[in-house]
Amino acid sequence: MTEKSKNKYLFPLIVMASLFFLFGFITTMNNSMIDFLKDAFGLNDVQKQLPNTFFYGAYALSVPVGFLIHRIGYKNGVLSGLALVAFGFFLCIPLVAMGYIPFLVAVAVFAIGVVILQVAANPYVNALGAPETAASRLTLTNALNSVATVIAPIFVSMLIVNDTSDPKAVQFPFGLIGAITVVILIIMFFLKLPNLTGLEDDELTGVKKEYKKSAFQYPHMWLGFLAIFFYMGIEIGIPSFFADFSDKIGFSFSSEDRIDMLKYYWGGLMVGRLIGIFILQKYTARNILTLCAIGGAILVAAALIIGSDSGNLALWLFLGTGLFHSIMWPTIYNLALEDLGPHAKVASGVIATGVIGAAILMPLMGAIQTATASVVIAISCLFIYYAYLIFFATKGSKIRT
Repeated sequence: MTEKSKNKYLFPLIVMASLFFLFGFITTMNNSMIDFLKDAFGLNDVQKQLPNTFFYGAYALSVPVGFLIHRIGYKNGVLSGLALVAFGFFLCIPLVAMGYIPFLVAVAVFAIGVVILQVAANPYVNALGAPETAASRLTLTNALNSVATVIAPIFVSMLIVNDTSDPKAVQFPFGLIGAITVVILIIMFFLKLPNLTGLEDDELTGVKKEYKKSAFQYPHMWLGFLAIFFYMGIEIGIPSFFADFSDKIGFSFSSEDRIDMLKYYWGGLMVGRLIGIFILQKYTARNILTLCAIGGAILVAAALIIGSDSGNLALWLFLGTGLFHSIMWPTIYNLALEDLGPHAKVASGVIATGVIGAAILMPLMGAIQTATASVVIAISCLFIYYAYLIFFATKGSKIRT
């Protein structure tokens, strides 16, 4: 790849990184507001989870969104996503005063916008340069996503919670996010981004490639969808079961203490992604994904085996998995999109649908915990997810028949 090509793609990559920050911020902010909304609207434990249901449920639209982006292009897809995000946040201002369900309708609107941004941005970043460094680029943009996950809870605590349980407290900060999104939208509208057609590999290598008629004919894409599905169980599984695991090994943390401890897990994801930017330029995505899946499984196993015999060590091993989980998303996405060329937009929609794993696997693990009265058995489900990621990295991502 020439120096001219690198310069050509540098600014678009920076622009895409800002989008990853935006939807990372929105996703974490949504999760961070659950307890506030419970108090503000007087919700029970089931009702308080509905924001996640409405938010992650929007990923069920990923496939039609992929077809939409295939038709209108990456840039128009990003503009559409930004417009829906802004509209959804502005819509929250009047609807939050009308009640919980109207507020959730507005959440669903900006969630759809986030899905469009996710489906458009991932393959676009993947195509902005040489194929062999695509995983590194995705890791870079996901590192900005991780930075947002650290900032978002602070934003919520300072501008929304702030010792109040009035649901109208979201109006100003949500309006602020909507306004910032509009500014980004206007900037994006006037930017001249490379019009990537999906044939970038041909242009970079000089070798004309032949592609199948449809994205659905590539087995590794479907296997990549399942990899994202199980990855969500891994990423969300650790923080979801941290409270019960810490109780099991003899700690009695308050809810505030637990939130404070989890910053080490999310911080591990951020640090790992920053390191991964450089590692993935030297080693293949398959090797790194395999290593990280094995490493994560070893830490979880060690934490469960040690348990209360050495509670502090078990706790840090459990939280330390964040470091190994950090580059799983970008490496899975990169491997699942390999050799898809003009089908990358539709394929990205299929792969992104795997995010619903967070909405399916957590209740399933919870049901297992209830049925067995054992948090250890529930957490042990993670070994199945790790095993699948090892299969995908070593075998599944290579299947092209």
